[in-house]
Amino acid sequence: MAPAVGLKRSATQTITLPPPETRLAVRDVMRSTIPSQPAEAPASTERPAPAAALQGFLCLEEVDGRRWSYVVDGGAAKGRGGGGAAVPAGASVRAVPLQSPLPPAEEIMAFIRSYVVPEGFPDSVTPSYVPYMTWRALKHFFGGAMGVFTTRTLLSSVGVSQSKVTPGAIAINWILKDGAGRVGKMLFARQGKKFDYDLKQLRYTSDLLLEIGAGIELTTAAFPQFFLPMACVANVVKNVAAVTSTSTRTPIYKAYARGENIGDVTAKGESVGNIADLLGTGLSIFISKRNPSLVTSFAFLSCGYLLSSYQEVRSVVLNTLNRARFTVAVDSFIKTGHIPSLKEGNSQETIFNPPWRHEPVAIGSRFGEAFQEPASFLAIRPLFEDERYMVTYNPTKDKVYALLKDQAKSDDIIKAAFHAHVLLHFINASHARRLKQKQKQANPDRSEHLYSRNMDFLAHIAESCKIVSSSYGTFKKKAREQGWIMSESLLNPGKARLCAAKPQ
Repeated sequence: MAPAVGLKRSATQTITLPPPETRLAVRDVMRSTIPSQPAEAPASTERPAPAAALQGFLCLEEVDGRRWSYVVDGGAAKGRGGGGAAVPAGASVRAVPLQSPLPPAEEIMAFIRSYVVPEGFPDSVTPSYVPYMTWRALKHFFGGAMGVFTTRTLLSSVGVSQSKVTPGAIAINWILKDGAGRVGKMLFARQGKKFDYDLKQLRYTSDLLLEIGAGIELTTAAFPQFFLPMACVANVVKNVAAVTSTSTRTPIYKAYARGENIGDVTAKGESVGNIADLLGTGLSIFISKRNPSLVTSFAFLSCGYLLSSYQEVRSVVLNTLNRARFTVAVDSFIKTGHIPSLKEGNSQETIFNPPWRHEPVAIGSRFGEAFQEPASFLAIRPLFEDERYMVTYNPTKDKVYALLKDQAKSDDIIKAAFHAHVLLHFINASHARRLKQKQKQANPDRSEHLYSRNMDFLAHIAESCKIVSSSYGTFKKKAREQGWIMSESLLNPGKARLCAAKPQ
């Protein structure tokens, strides 16, 4: 017997192979027990042709829900394709639609949809996109119609129709008018973050300013000698409106986009606005040839424009809580224990806030605005030792103030705003009860009513601290469940902070 052959794998391990005689014997036993297999044919050097190609069918294709079948077409002699398939020599590919051709009306509608709706519509946008774009188109229709009347009036006022006015003077007046508008646009851009947290309010205000500017432009027809100052003021107002509209446009479109299609949504939204603007302009040109009353035309078009703008802004659904939507959410939570949905909260938001409207809550206020005397500050300070904010009520201003400490973080600012609204609810409820009691008396004393306000608000602050400590966590949890995103930056807190250290 031949000696065993050893292969050394490592220093400590050796694999021993059996001798050649033993290996031959094992091979004979294996051949006798395993059935013999037919010999395999040698591998062909040519790849087999796909069965589908041999039958003339190549593949299926689907585009926007419509399907096509691609087949081999034409050719006389047989040849081999690049993939080895047997196809006629000189054959071409023919696309066979698997659906009947669309009617001409549907073809036209498909062409229009490619310009006015994003790809993948309606799955690529949120459900509120359709009402928003409907009102936006109607607003641009009225805006385009208004532009014809204002431009015609401005040209008449500047003296285009009068031969005694030189073209150079007309051009200078027009350039000065546009220059004043650009200055106004530049100055108003400093508003900065206001375009983020009061998005819908500023958007509607911009449309209101646009109509005011249009009204001033139309007024130049009655006072052509004051064309330059009036046109400059009108252009400043309209350019301020343009800055506001442009700055708020992208966040609104972003709210409608699903996925990474913000560019597509923006492009189609602007396309809808331009189409509506052109239609309004064409209709207004046709009407203006009949010389209608400027006052009547302006009143009708302005009402239509502002109504469309208001409905357009109301249809926007945002998932962030600014001051207006935060107020809606907190008031609903206090009264019912529930947080409104995104659609409900946005529909209840106040869109137009006139400058003279009283704001009952201030966040991040100065110390001097919140406290008139040191006694009230010293009385409530122990209640907020463990908090990074303080909440108080000033009866002379009838306003709740939330003062922030220098350690206040994002959640502390949101909690301070929540606490301020809770305190406001207690105070309003107490005032309503006292007012009902006073109305039963013949001559209620106003000074006594104010004194009672000043006396009981300290008790309301202490009571509100207990409520906030037990309910703030529940409020945040329910708000997140409804899809709301809370950020202190959207609440627009003031920059004042209370510091613990004494001045040096």
